[in-house]
Amino acid sequence: MAEGRVDAGQVFDDFEERFGAKYPKAVACLSKDRDALLAFYDFPAEHWSHIRTTNVTPSSFATIRHRTRQAKGCVTRNTMLTMIYKMGLCAEDSWRKLRGFRHLAKVIEGVKLKDGIEVTEDDKAAA
Repeated sequence: MAEGRVDAGQVFDDFEERFGAKYPKAVACLSKDRDALLAFYDFPAEHWSHIRTTNVTPSSFATIRHRTRQAKGCVTRNTMLTMIYKMGLCAEDSWRKLRGFRHLAKVIEGVKLKDGIEVTEDDKAAA
């Protein structure tokens, strides 16, 4: 492990040990979902800020939803679709670009990551 890096699994183990006796139900609840809670670290570290961002889709389309409700019944289906498309293009200009987008191919291919860093054969052998 690189100097200064923290292993999320080890931190979780320490949490269980430290608080298990005092809060057994809470620790059991979290431990039950351990894999889901730590899945965040299976992605490249550059993607973490985007993964933590919540409510992305609804906020992106809030303007479109508002406009289509206001115009409902006033336009044809094709006009409405055109309006939605153009508003989507305008909204796209304000979207943040995905940091670390070059890692997407690796994520799709199923490359293993540990704590946001790609695990190589050398790392596996050392462990």
